[in-house]
Amino acid sequence: MSNSEDRGQQVRESEVDMNPPKRLRTTETLTGGKDQEEEKSTVDVSIVMPVYNASCWLDDCLQAILVQDFTGSMELSVFDDASTDDSKKVVEGWRERLEAKGISVVISGHNSEQPKGVGYAKNKAICQSRGQYLCFQDADDIMLPQRIRLQYDASVLHKNSLIGCRVQRVPEGSTERYTRWINTLSQDQLITQVYTSHGPSVVMPTWFCSREWYQKVGPFDEGGKGVPEDLLFFYQSLRHGGGLCRVDQCLLIYRYHEKAATHSVTEETIWKLRVDFLQERVLSQWESFTIWNAGKQGRKLYRSLSPANQKKVKAFCDVDENKIQKGFYTYEESKERPKPKIPVLHYKNASAPFIICVKLDMTGGDLEENLNSLQLKEGIDYYHFN
Repeated sequence: MSNSEDRGQQVRESEVDMNPPKRLRTTETLTGGKDQEEEKSTVDVSIVMPVYNASCWLDDCLQAILVQDFTGSMELSVFDDASTDDSKKVVEGWRERLEAKGISVVISGHNSEQPKGVGYAKNKAICQSRGQYLCFQDADDIMLPQRIRLQYDASVLHKNSLIGCRVQRVPEGSTERYTRWINTLSQDQLITQVYTSHGPSVVMPTWFCSREWYQKVGPFDEGGKGVPEDLLFFYQSLRHGGGLCRVDQCLLIYRYHEKAATHSVTEETIWKLRVDFLQERVLSQWESFTIWNAGKQGRKLYRSLSPANQKKVKAFCDVDENKIQKGFYTYEESKERPKPKIPVLHYKNASAPFIICVKLDMTGGDLEENLNSLQLKEGIDYYHFN
């Protein structure tokens, strides 16, 4: 056997399906027909759970799955991404209790030296599952008893949408602004605020969707550590015309800790994705616009734009008199001669549409009050970017 063949064999052997999905025997199988492929029997909901070194959280997570009040059929599909702790053993220890409640369990994983990433593990867990609907569950979070029932009901009504919910953040007090943002966005803002630095306006740990929609949009990017697979999928869902919906009840205890995969994604990676999506979805439709913030973040956005979109920037606006008195911003890095000079105006003297590069919930309500004073409509006259 060649070295490459030997490596391929090792990879195949490292991915062990400990409980393949039950399959229905087809007529061809029973009668000895040529078509020996068996079709999966389906369940209503598959709980999709990638796992990596999560043993300290799994008991709470799995107990919460056990007490769901959903009366349809459920399945837990776990893919262990080369954990070095006893995560797989902990999940296996819950099999009997879960199956006694009618929740079938599928566990597989791989034994490579390095994990292959959250996107890879999610795709594998989905591939081995058989639910008509998918409930995404992080191994370190805890679903409340009505989560699957309420999100399933919403997903049946919105089959081409990502369904979310409100969350309770633990430890209490961690990421207060982010948590408030998650829970207080209006239905319209789920769409208009997809360009903010927080990430998906329907946050990944709360996702629920039909398998059909996942198959149309997916799979998740498998680039591994540092790749924001959730934001990439989220934007791709919107490109396909997908909707966003939030069940306005707290259905998930969303844990914050330093080992979370999200911390491996750099700010610059997220910035570039957001800029590109903003240019694609918004700026391509505008002939000109104003950047609201003549400071660091506004100038950074300007420099990140394509040359064609830079030319659409008719002004910066601000409330800082020092910036306004300078009169203009010179783009020193430009290769154009003369270098572009963009006016800096007081926001009351600027004109819509605006891209707002001021952080939400950080100005004591001044930003929101200023926007309201101009009687502007979010999603038409302005979008938040920061």
